[in-house]
Amino acid sequence: MRYFGAAIFGCSGPQLTTQERAFFRDFNPFGFILFARNVFDKDQLTDLCASLREAVGRDAPILIDQEGGRVQRLRSPLANDWLPPLDHADALGENAERGFYLRYRIIADELKAIGIDANCAPNLDVAQQDTHEFLKNRCYGFDPRVVSSLGLAAARGLLAGGVLPVIKHIPGHGRATLDSHHDLPITDATASALETDFEPFRSLNDMPMAMTAHVVFSQLDANPATTSKPIIEMIRHDIGFSGLLMGDDISMQALSGSIGDRATASLEAGCDVVLHCNGDIGEMRSVAEVAGEMGFQAQTRAERALDRRRPPQQVDIAALKAELEALTGR
Repeated sequence: MRYFGAAIFGCSGPQLTTQERAFFRDFNPFGFILFARNVFDKDQLTDLCASLREAVGRDAPILIDQEGGRVQRLRSPLANDWLPPLDHADALGENAERGFYLRYRIIADELKAIGIDANCAPNLDVAQQDTHEFLKNRCYGFDPRVVSSLGLAAARGLLAGGVLPVIKHIPGHGRATLDSHHDLPITDATASALETDFEPFRSLNDMPMAMTAHVVFSQLDANPATTSKPIIEMIRHDIGFSGLLMGDDISMQALSGSIGDRATASLEAGCDVVLHCNGDIGEMRSVAEVAGEMGFQAQTRAERALDRRRPPQQVDIAALKAELEALTGR
């Protein structure tokens, strides 16, 4: 059996280029991730998903960020336009747990209809009063117990709809006061204080996939979690996450060095797979050169994650939407 390439890649536009098709065929990345630049309409997106899988000759996972609110790559008329998660949780009140199950069960239905079978959600970061505004309303709450319960409800909704959840940003991004797309957040919170951040990830440590945080936890290590061997060892042994671990997008500017250096550092730290999102073919070739094929342990985790894919449970989606509207009051 041929092992997967240790990367998840984006692509440049709404259709694969000849170069991309050949590169994906040769490297065989574990999976793919889609962004707004890849979306035109339902037929085009369905064809793109089929083309990506055809390029690698297998049913590769196709990921997307469909959190709702600011971060959702599919919008009307392809999908519902959702409230930001924090706002939706507030609107749902005591019905939030059921509401988040419904929200993400409906999202799963929207994704599966197009051919997407993994969602970079739930977001298990615990919000703080000074969390950067880019992240804050993407969180599910300020209390780790609330974040855990709503995160579990969201993950169950996705799995029931045949979509793999990717919990993020492990071990916690909520203390970031900078946007990691542009800068490197640093927190000097003590190990004791960070237990609050870790709690939701412990509660969902049996999920199939997780994405790391580009955050420096200075009391634990000088490197961002994505490239920190001590923190990834903590994720494995203290938090207890045993699934497939991907770094957050290495093309984000929180990380330094060349793209190849960033990929190397994340894999050497203990990530199973490199996530590269911007669709730049030159950068993807650099990642492929250093990433190579997954090792045995990473391959085992990848196969175990894919085994969690199931056909969607048959439900009346219209009825679920009506129930969610009634719970939300809108």
